[in-house]
Order: sequence, then C-alpha cells, then structure tokens
Amino acid sequence: MDTIQHEGIGLPGAQTVDMMQALPVAVYTTDREGRISFFNEAAADLWGHRPVINEDRWCGSWKLRHLDGRLMAHDECPMAIALREEKDVCWGRAIAERPNGEFIPFSAHPVLLRNAAGDLVGAINTLLDLRTQTMADEARTRLAAIVESSMDAIVSKDINGIITSWNDAAERMFGYTPAEAIGRPVTMLIPTDHLDEETSIISRIRAGERVPSYETVRQRKDGSRIPVSLTVSPIRDGIGRIVGASKIARDISSHKESERRIRLLMREVNHRVKNQYSVIISMIRETSKQASTPAAFLERVRERILALSESHDLLVNAEWRGATVAELVEAQVRAFAVQSRVSAKGPVIMLKPNAVQYLGIAFHELATNSAKYGVLSHPGGQVDVEWAVTAAANGEEIFGLVWRERDGPPLDGETRRGFGSIVLKRIAPQALGGTGLLEFGERGASWTLEAPLRYVKNSPDDMD
Repeated sequence: MDTIQHEGIGLPGAQTVDMMQALPVAVYTTDREGRISFFNEAAADLWGHRPVINEDRWCGSWKLRHLDGRLMAHDECPMAIALREEKDVCWGRAIAERPNGEFIPFSAHPVLLRNAAGDLVGAINTLLDLRTQTMADEARTRLAAIVESSMDAIVSKDINGIITSWNDAAERMFGYTPAEAIGRPVTMLIPTDHLDEETSIISRIRAGERVPSYETVRQRKDGSRIPVSLTVSPIRDGIGRIVGASKIARDISSHKESERRIRLLMREVNHRVKNQYSVIISMIRETSKQASTPAAFLERVRERILALSESHDLLVNAEWRGATVAELVEAQVRAFAVQSRVSAKGPVIMLKPNAVQYLGIAFHELATNSAKYGVLSHPGGQVDVEWAVTAAANGEEIFGLVWRERDGPPLDGETRRGFGSIVLKRIAPQALGGTGLLEFGERGASWTLEAPLRYVKNSPDDMD
C-alpha cells in the first residue's frame, strides 16, 4: 500500500500551509481518529461550511449524500473508510450538501499519513468539484501538487531517456535547474561505472515493469556523488502506451553515514569488551591473592568492576571517541569526595579509549586507598591531579601526570601492598607504554605517570 510519510500529527508547517491554501482544490487533513486538523479555503468553499478544528470528524461537509441521493453518514465517507481500513481510497465519489441546500458532487482521494516508524498518524484528503473539472484535470492537479511539494527528487523522462520534467527537490539534490536539465539525457546523472543500470531500467520500463526501490549512486552537477534510493515506474499515455518513466530519488546520505558509524562503533565495542574481559580476569586473579575472606573478595571485585563501568559510560556517551582527563578524574572520585577537595589541572587532552580504561582503574585505586587510609579518610585533606605535555630529548612528546595528596594522615605499610600497587606500578603504565612511580610520604601518597603522548591522546583520525 503506498503511503505518504509524515513526521507528526496536527497542522502542517507554515510553508506547507501557504502551499495548501494556494491550491485551487479542496484539501484537508485529519488525525488517525478522523478529527479534522486542517482545511484550506477551497475546501470551505466546496462545503459551504467551516468545520470545527479537532472536533468535527471525517469530512467538513454540512451533510453528505450518496450519488443516488441517499443520505450518507460521515463515518461512511471515503476518509472514514481510508482510516478505518488503513488504505488509500482512489477517487471515491459523494455529494456535499451545503447549508443553503445546494448539492456539490465531488471526488475524494484520502491518503494515509505515517510517521518515520510506519505508524498511522492521520490522512490528507483531496476533494475535486466534479461540476467544473474532468477526471483527467483532477489527476493532473493532484499529481502536480504532490510532485512539487515532494522532498524527494521526481524526474520524468521519455522512452529514449531524455528528461521531460524536473521538480524543485531534483534541483536541490542534483544542482541543475529545470532549464539545465529538461531536454538532456538522464545519463548526465549517472556515474560512468553505473551506466549499465540505465540500459536495464529502460528495458524493464519498455516491458511495462515497475522497478522497485533499490540503492545506488548518482552524480551531482559539481561531479560529487550522492547515495540514493531509486524507484522507477512506467508512464502511459491516454490509450495505455508506455511513453516514458518516472524516477523518484531519495537522498540516503545520512542513512549511509549512520550505518558506517554503527559498524565502526560495533567493531570498537567488540574490541573494548575483549580488553575489559582481560582486565577483569587479571583483576579477579590479583584480588583473590589479597582478599582475606570471600566477602572481602566480592566487595573489592564489585568496586573495581563499577569503576570500569564508570569509564565505560564515558566512552559510550562519547561514541567511543574517548574522554578528557578531567572528565575521567571526576567520574572516578565522585563516589569518594566532594569536588572541592580534588583539583584537576592541565591542558584539555582527549584520551584514547584504552587510556580511559587503564587510567580510570588507576584513579579508582588511588581514590580508594585515599578514602581508606589517606587524605580523603578525614576532613581537611586535599588531592591535586596535574598533567602536562613535555618534549623528550629525542623530540617525542611525553604525557606526564601526578596524583599528589597533601595534609593527610601518616600512612603505614598497608597502603603499599595489594592489587592497587600492581595497577599503579605495572598494569596501567605498561598498558600506556610508560612508567609509573608510587610513593608514600608523611602526609599522603603520590603517583607519577610518564608515557608517550601517542599512546594516550586520541588523534583526529582515531576520532573519525
């Protein structure tokens, strides 16, 4: 069933309203329950009556009659049938009775409106006064309105492939004005490596076949290519002979870009999930060596997996492009301290996803240690996190970061052992191709990391 795609219910936009008001034919719309949501002045003239918006249903006529003169209930009119049976009704006929007693025979063509998900949201109806127009005139008027208002490029050509009509959307899509396009071969829109498509299309059209929608590539005036969804249908003259074809081209650039990004993200997610499996396995193994009881083991593993999930959330929200150092520090210390006790200073650096995960684990271990034994375990302490980029002797850029605690209590040997120390001294630095130094002073702990910037910072190519 052919339907018009429509983004929502209610009155059309201002530009569409102006267009519909300018039409010489009666047009109105309803919601899915049949309540009239818009009508143009031509519709009010045909009915001799102005319905109440969002109250009157199905048709704005004062009264309706069948062609034989019998009264017709409004819920029997073509619009009601179309909405009830969820199908377009092609030129159903009826008689509108005006309040002054005048009878106006008309034909109606209600077309369903659907949203992007394909759900029925209403219908639009075109009414043609049969006193003044032939059916051919009606069809041409209706078709012209649809073609000119379409967001899709609609182009017609004769049986030899010469362009005979060109709507506004075609000009926007391909860059040619009607004067530049009409009279030229349609092959001007087809890249050289796709010319065989036209031969196949012409053959099928001459055989009377409709070419269903398929995805292909077409070429703009400036030579650039555009992915399109193309539908081709034969055009017949008054006695049924095939005299040409109509092509409808829909720009699917955004759809293709969305598909590309989804594939990219899925590959990235798959890669990162495998990395996280390795991290979690290592975490479980090392934690099991240090935990004194099963309960302690479960608690520490839970905390560390939650820390991983915080970093994972940052990556997901940024479509796996990474996260800044400041964002990562904030995410990992949020559960341990108010932000006034933790300062984060340094240039804005977008971290690689791998760096986000391993630095996130490191910050979690430092914050956990501080909350249990160090600065964050009592009021008044402060944590300063600073980072910078410097140049090594060989010219390579080095990322340096320091976590420094001050005004904390004295630390004992408990803070020097466990999985946290392994993460800070070995796991995180090695994952970033660098080195880590963990030290304990009388007033707090400090951790220094140095690593090549190329292993830490996301490049524009990585973020594409």
